[in-house]
Amino acid sequence: MGMTMTQKILAAHAGLEKVEAGQLLEANLDLVLGNDITSPVAIHEMEKMKKKGVFDKDKIALVPDHFVPNKDIKSAEHCQCVREFAKENDITNYFEVGEMGIEHALLPEKGLVVAGDVVIGADSHTCTYGALGAFSTGVGSTDMAAGMATGKAWFKVPSAIRFILTGKPAKWVSGKDIILHIIGMIGVDGALYQSMEFTGDGIANLSMDDRFTIANMAIEAGGKNGIFPVDEKTKAYLKEHSIREYKVYEADEDAEYERTITIDLSTLKPTVAFPHLPENTHPIDEVGEIFIDQVVIGSCTNGRIEDLRAAAEVLKGRKVKKGVRTIIIPATQKIYLQAMEEGLLKIFIEAGAVVSTPTCGPCLGGYMGILAAKEKCISTTNRNFVGRMGHIDSEIYLASPAVAAASAVTGKISCPCELE
Repeated sequence: MGMTMTQKILAAHAGLEKVEAGQLLEANLDLVLGNDITSPVAIHEMEKMKKKGVFDKDKIALVPDHFVPNKDIKSAEHCQCVREFAKENDITNYFEVGEMGIEHALLPEKGLVVAGDVVIGADSHTCTYGALGAFSTGVGSTDMAAGMATGKAWFKVPSAIRFILTGKPAKWVSGKDIILHIIGMIGVDGALYQSMEFTGDGIANLSMDDRFTIANMAIEAGGKNGIFPVDEKTKAYLKEHSIREYKVYEADEDAEYERTITIDLSTLKPTVAFPHLPENTHPIDEVGEIFIDQVVIGSCTNGRIEDLRAAAEVLKGRKVKKGVRTIIIPATQKIYLQAMEEGLLKIFIEAGAVVSTPTCGPCLGGYMGILAAKEKCISTTNRNFVGRMGHIDSEIYLASPAVAAASAVTGKISCPCELE
C-alpha cells in the first residue's frame, strides 16, 4: 500500500523509506513557531532543560500577534519575555510591532515555509501552511520548547481523508464557504487526528488565499493537518515569496484513505456557521433574518489581500448601517500597505468602518471588538464557541468577507448578491 502526501513528508523527515498510519516517529523540523501567548510558556519550559540555547536561530519564528500592540500590563510582560529570549538567542525571525503581522499570514508572506517542510507551531492554526504543500500542525508549548531545543518532534502518523474538489465556485463563494461547507458536512470531529488531503481539478479554480483559508480551518474539523498538492499557482507563490529550495511530494496512486469525499464547488452557496460550533452551518438562503451588532473582517483565516478586496467590492459606494460596528484588520503590514495603495482603506473608512493594525485581537476575545451580553457578531474568524469573543451570552456567526461586508451594510446577515 502506498503513502499519502503527508505520510511521505513525515517519512522523509524521519529518515524512513515508508511509514504507516498510527506509527510513532521522530521527525526533523524545518521551522518552530510561537506567539506572545504560547512562547512564554515554552521559554519557561526551556529554562528547566539542561540544554541551553536553540537548535537553529534561523529555524525559529517568534511572532507577537495576539495582544499587540500590548493591551495591558500582562500582555506587555509576555511580549517582553519573548523579546528578551529572541535577543538572547539571536533569533533571526522575530517580528516586533511595526514589522509583524498575524503569524499564519506573515510566515508564508516572508517565505519562511515552503513545500515539503515539516512545521510545528504553538498555535492550533499552524495547519495553514498545508496550502503550500507542507506538513504543518499545532502543538502545545512544551512540544514547542522541545522543538526549539532539539529541532525534532514526535508524531503519530495520521491516517487521511481525501477530498476531491471539482468544478468552479460561483461568484461570492470563496475558500471560507468551502471549508465551512466541509465542516458542516463532517462535523467538528469528523477528521479527528487525520490529514485532510485536497485533490481534484477544482483546486485549479482556487487562489492561494482560498487555499490558506481552507487549510487554516482543518483544525475546526479536528484535523491534524490540511494539505494541498503543489501546482503551478503554488510554485508561482513560492517563487515570489521565498528563495529557499522546496520539495514536491505527491500521494501514491494506491495510497490508503479512511474515506473519500467528492465536492462539486459549482453547487456551493455562501455559507454561515451559527453559534456555537463551526459545524452548525447554513447556506445563505436559509439563514433567515438575524440582526447583528458587530462585523469583524480579518484574522489568520480571512485577513489577506483578496479578503479585503472582496469586502471593499461590497462596501464601495455604500454605508455601514448605523449602529453596526465594523472592524477591519489587515493580517500583515504588507497587506495593510497594499490595501492602502489600492484605495481599499479609503473605501472602508468612507463606508463607516474602522481599520486596525494587524492583530488577532477580537478573534479570541482579546481586544479590538469584545462583545457584551446578547450582542451578535458576524465574523470572518475561525471559531464561534461560547464566549469566544467576549460575554458567554453573546453570539458569533462565521462567514466570508463578502457576506460579512454585505451584513455590515444591511445590519443583518445578508448575501452580497442582495445588494447587486
